[in-house]
Amino acid sequence: MKLDKILAIAGKPGLFELKLQTRSGFVAESLLDGKKITVGMRSNVSLLSEISMYTYTEEKPLVEIMRAIAVKENEGAAISHKEDNAKLVDYFKEILPDYDEDRVYASDIKKLLNWYNILQAKGMVSKDKPKVENAESIKEQVVEEVKAKKTPKKSTKKEE
Repeated sequence: MKLDKILAIAGKPGLFELKLQTRSGFVAESLLDGKKITVGMRSNVSLLSEISMYTYTEEKPLVEIMRAIAVKENEGAAISHKEDNAKLVDYFKEILPDYDEDRVYASDIKKLLNWYNILQAKGMVSKDKPKVENAESIKEQVVEEVKAKKTPKKSTKKEE
């Protein structure tokens, strides 16, 4: 399962695939309808490969949780994120029994299941070990570009 170019963008429904970078941000393609959008550097964007959920012992990466769902469902669809909260919590306890019930909310579980089902519909889920190849370098690039945008340019005018 490769999630290194899959993005969640605050305020936008669904998931997006990173297509290319521009001077002012990047272009992403919706996994729901295939439409391409431009996203500015000020947008709140998260790489799925960088998201984790709390357990009582550690933070569990999202790719590992999605892999556990893929194993349980034999790479098929999970239950709908529109089910009632009690059913979602029971289902999630089967996937991740030691999740921290105080810090992982029903809304987090709904979002995870919705994302999983979007990825599953696109054939992007797998029972194989998760692979994150360029996540760190992509993250560093984005951070450097944001810093470059925020730092004011110094005058290079020479005094005579």
